[in-house]
Amino acid sequence: MTRMISGIKPTGGLTLGNYIGALKRFPSFQSQYQTFLFIADLHALTLPIDPKMLKENTFDLAAFYLAAGLDPNLSTIFLQSQVSAHSELNAILQNFVYMGELSRMTQFKEKSLQMNDSAIGLGLFAYPVLMASDILLYDAEVVPVGEDQVQHLELTRDLVQRFNHRFGDILVIPKAQLGKTGTRIMSLSDPTKKMSKSDPKGNIELKEDLSSIRKKIMSAVTDSEISIRFDEKLKPGISNLLSILASLTNQSMEMTVASVQGLTYGGFKTKVADVVTEEIGSLQKRYQSMIKSGLVQEVLNQGAKRAELVANATLQRVKKAIGLW
Repeated sequence: MTRMISGIKPTGGLTLGNYIGALKRFPSFQSQYQTFLFIADLHALTLPIDPKMLKENTFDLAAFYLAAGLDPNLSTIFLQSQVSAHSELNAILQNFVYMGELSRMTQFKEKSLQMNDSAIGLGLFAYPVLMASDILLYDAEVVPVGEDQVQHLELTRDLVQRFNHRFGDILVIPKAQLGKTGTRIMSLSDPTKKMSKSDPKGNIELKEDLSSIRKKIMSAVTDSEISIRFDEKLKPGISNLLSILASLTNQSMEMTVASVQGLTYGGFKTKVADVVTEEIGSLQKRYQSMIKSGLVQEVLNQGAKRAELVANATLQRVKKAIGLW
């Protein structure tokens, strides 16, 4: 089967954006691809994070993977840091990526603008190289990504072509897979910005109290019109709520818009709030069940062993090609 890989950083509470853009999509991949899903704990180190929080977030994320419907018999679920080939291939591939390429990455430019130069670590600058290593170790042809990661994947594709041109057909060129709707969930308080953990009023966390979630949706910024239509430029708030509704009901945007015609903005928000709280409430129950089951650590241990077999084979192929013993 074609291989697919994806991962999420354990840098804080998972958001509704994480769920719609990744977790909700993951289970459907299990029947289509040989699926590798990891927790990107090494990527979490690119910005300061408390060690205790990193451990807790990592375990939480693994539990949510399982709660979202991932089957460890069908998907390889593992921690990035428990497969040392990620770090070793990263050290190798850094020599085939140029400073100019990395400095043009939009995410780096956005994050570094908010930081003092002396606080910008090499890991943040070279983040796309480790991401490329994550993908290439598993000969993944399919990589589900959000719109903000497409540029990083294009860099990975350029890297593979450069490497293969020099050493032969060694690495597999991956392809981005974007979801039809919900690939970029925006803030409820400022729909011109992506939903972020740093924006408590505009963000919905998966472990959040359901009454708090409902309140945030009912208070979501919209506009002064009365029509409900999808128009990201003129109606970003309404469009964001439509994207959330379409994603959670598995409907096309056209069907979603048609289903809310005749509603007031208040009625529309109530419908969105009902759907979100029902979905998140069910997810929270399954998450608690996974926490109590004691299976999470076992799944991660077995996943790391399976991932190592594939990753180490690729690493040895690369080392042999470039002349390392």
